[in-house]
Amino acid sequence: MNLSLSSSTSSSSLSSSSSSSSGSWFSGIVRGRSDRPGSVKMANSSAASGAGDGAGPVVKKNQYRGVLFKYGPKSIQVAFKTGDYKQHVIFIGGLTDGFLATEYLEPLAIALDKEKRSLVQLLLSSSYSGYGTSSLQQDAAEIDQLVSHLINKEDSEGVVLLGHSTGCQDIVHYMRTNAACSRAVRAAILQAPVSDREYRATLPETASMIDLASSMIKEERGSELMPREADPGAPMTAYRYHSLCAYMGDDDMFSSDLSDDQLRMRLGHMSNTPCQVIFSMSDEYVPDYVDKKALVERLCKALGGAEKVEIEYGNHSLSNRVEEAVKAIIDFVKREGPNGWDDPWN
Repeated sequence: MNLSLSSSTSSSSLSSSSSSSSGSWFSGIVRGRSDRPGSVKMANSSAASGAGDGAGPVVKKNQYRGVLFKYGPKSIQVAFKTGDYKQHVIFIGGLTDGFLATEYLEPLAIALDKEKRSLVQLLLSSSYSGYGTSSLQQDAAEIDQLVSHLINKEDSEGVVLLGHSTGCQDIVHYMRTNAACSRAVRAAILQAPVSDREYRATLPETASMIDLASSMIKEERGSELMPREADPGAPMTAYRYHSLCAYMGDDDMFSSDLSDDQLRMRLGHMSNTPCQVIFSMSDEYVPDYVDKKALVERLCKALGGAEKVEIEYGNHSLSNRVEEAVKAIIDFVKREGPNGWDDPWN
């Protein structure tokens, strides 16, 4: 897949989307931000915005037009934005994901552009094969850095967080931190909030590996790597393996065997944020014994009355139900997302 990033390197192409952060409602709240511009705009700025010349954010299949920018000091902390608007939808992928993680992102970028909203895809330290040596805490800190960048460099008027798979855990954890920038989150969408623990429990090696991870953590070796068979896809620390696979581990938020009180304890703080749950009724990562309808009902209740969207026959990434996914997301964003100047401090 090719991110269609024009390679003009003239000095005029190096700029942030906002020439000054002094007018931001968040200036003076977040300190220590860099004044160095972090955005690299495409050669044709009007095309990059998707406005003014009729050109949208997608050039052709798997080619996007937009802005690639750094939002933090680490080399991995890069994000890609389509459209040049003040309301942002931030897509947060799951394990192994990076840019262009799901099939619905392309039509979603087009649909959001029509609504004068930008889609932002970010890379985290946990992206691609980095998930095994990262954590929800680290993801949340980096998401906060991105939101801060959008506020202070792009004059954002608010964001909607869209999580896919383990990205849903990132959103829930981030909103629990009550970080200053989290006040800019106007709504959240959880697409495929499923239990990593219940899925991994179907694998033969999981039980013994949980025991090993628990022992390593007790020995204060949680940051050390597990044997390769724990996860052939990526290096995995004992802590992250335990977080993903153990009962009531840090990542264990959506399991069907958690009690209503346990779900409420883990998800109840989301009741302060408009929330939509998009659940695939044929999700291949949900074990067959799980009553999906009952589970999604319990999750929405624990989230404080979240909007429920059940996609019949939809798979985990909704690659077979793209139009339904985009429609559900757009309808919710238009209803609950930021509109114009939306100061969360008032």
